[in-house]
Amino acid sequence: MHTSLVRASLVLALAGCASSSTTNLSTAAPSPDPRVGLKPGLWDAGTAFWNMKMVSTTPPSSAFMDKVMTDLAFQGHYAIQGSYNGFQVWDITDPAKPALTVGFTCPASQSDVSVYRNLLFVSGEGTGGRLDCGTQGVHDSVSAIRLRGIRIFDISDIKAPKYIANVQTCRGSHTHTLVLDPNDSANVYIYVSGSAGVRSPSELPGCSNVAAEGDPASSRFRIEVIRVPLAHPEQAAIVSSPRIFSGLKEPPTHPEPAADVAEAAKAAAAARAQGKYTVTIDGMEEVLPARYTEPMLDSIVKARHGTGAPTAADSAALRGALQGIIDKMFGQRPAGTPYGVLPGPDQCHDITAYSAIGLAGGACEGYGMLLDIHDVAHPRRLYAVSDSNFSYWHSATFNNDGTKILFTDEWGGGGGPKCRITDPTDWGADAIFTLTADSMHFRSYYKLPAPQTSLEICVAHNGSLIPVPGRDIMVQSWYEGGVSVFDFTDAAHPKEIAFFDRGPSDSTQLGEAGTWSAYWYNGHIYSSEIARGLDVLELTPSGLLSQNEIDAAKSVQLAYLNVQSQPKIVWPATYALAGAYVDQMERSGALSPTAVSETRKGLEKAQKESGLEREMRLNKLRDQLQHDAEQSSDGAKVRTLAGVVAELAKAAATK
Repeated sequence: MHTSLVRASLVLALAGCASSSTTNLSTAAPSPDPRVGLKPGLWDAGTAFWNMKMVSTTPPSSAFMDKVMTDLAFQGHYAIQGSYNGFQVWDITDPAKPALTVGFTCPASQSDVSVYRNLLFVSGEGTGGRLDCGTQGVHDSVSAIRLRGIRIFDISDIKAPKYIANVQTCRGSHTHTLVLDPNDSANVYIYVSGSAGVRSPSELPGCSNVAAEGDPASSRFRIEVIRVPLAHPEQAAIVSSPRIFSGLKEPPTHPEPAADVAEAAKAAAAARAQGKYTVTIDGMEEVLPARYTEPMLDSIVKARHGTGAPTAADSAALRGALQGIIDKMFGQRPAGTPYGVLPGPDQCHDITAYSAIGLAGGACEGYGMLLDIHDVAHPRRLYAVSDSNFSYWHSATFNNDGTKILFTDEWGGGGGPKCRITDPTDWGADAIFTLTADSMHFRSYYKLPAPQTSLEICVAHNGSLIPVPGRDIMVQSWYEGGVSVFDFTDAAHPKEIAFFDRGPSDSTQLGEAGTWSAYWYNGHIYSSEIARGLDVLELTPSGLLSQNEIDAAKSVQLAYLNVQSQPKIVWPATYALAGAYVDQMERSGALSPTAVSETRKGLEKAQKESGLEREMRLNKLRDQLQHDAEQSSDGAKVRTLAGVVAELAKAAATK
């Protein structure tokens, strides 16, 4: 967000204790790890916590029970939670008791959400979404009632959202990113990432499934940019289709483990024996759910002008065509084709836009991209990196000062147990890069350190920064691996500092549960639980994170948050902020024990004083810190602390 989104009223709020809260608190992770061996269960699974606590857990409303919960967006005291059945709006005024404001039924996959002022944007990609939000699906291969793209709602009255417009796209919208243009206050922009197959031009004119990346007619190898006039959102329309994949070739990747391939083949054979349909995706046989195959069968029946249920011949026809459909949809090499003859990926899974620095991170299936978005309507690729350890580049996060970027790898597509003790620690992990000019430089991987069972879907998924000043700290979802909080200030040595986990949701087979997104918003961590609803978590102080650091993070209050529209974090000058820097410098040795003690005493005394007396004490402390900076191993941080103290002194002068 812009600085204006930080509530100025908090400049003197949260006057945190300036004394250290790290003394005698452990910095070692618990051993043995309590996440290992947790009791399974959907509603009564065992839980494990370290350096955080559960504030509340709220099940879905009745219309959303047994539906998949997806991503989160925030506005004021509301959390908006996407779902394959639409979206739910939760009142989080009291995080300990979230209350349902509205559950809006409007099925689509996967209902990625973002919000700006009175507008809510929702993604739709699958073939069953309807323009009228109906629940009966769409059963024709070509249909005028299908929605694949972006829905726009007016939430001026958030208790009664109004569906006011949609923008159809050729590949639908798996995810999307709301982007602000600092030079265009009349519009907002939406970057659309759609990874499904290209629609028939009979359904949406202009769509083309041409495979050649250099063909300007192709609906592949591009993203869509939608401009939304804020005064007339019903006029939203695609204004450009940047071809950011130009020149990229098929990246190297790793094969699936032989044991997994064999297990998948066994399961696929059993499914075929039951009349189900299977395909091979990235070397693994998978069973297609009925929601995908039933519309295809309906189309075959209608193509022969038949009526009633599909016949055995119809089923055979679908089986014969299905693998080719999947190959074309995902750009796969047909069986036996030599490696390296295909172009690179033709779509992004997700894009994180950091407008304050004019950059975006594109997690684009086979590549991680750095994009220049100074011209918001026409993003262009600056740099792209591939990694043979990565399977599927899924999402991106910048650190606050824009010197690092982290990409997640959704190995297995979010449907498999990829955190087993036998799985490589650099597969299904995060990759951390430093940024210099227009390039990215790999530094390390971070993967959930606790092994999960073969019954738990687990891989890197959605997360956000936690606004701890002076450090790069992230909270992240790992599906049934739970929530992990880690510090990547040292990009080469990321370290877990807190976690929450539940046991497997099912004791006999892979379940469909776990955390989809875990995001920090105005003092708490909100986790969208795929099956169980909404979890609210809170960090607790430890030897790895002090109370001052937590309080300083809580002082950052945003009017709204779309995590993929990454905000620039600005901290108000508070005693907690000053104390956080002191705690960090004590931890690192950047200030001598004497200087740490004297600084804490000065801050404590200043809080008990007022007016001129407080101002004078703080100005004296500022001068001392500026002197200490000359001898410190981290002079920049000491000078930052001195600047905070100076701001506190100015505030005292106005009292």
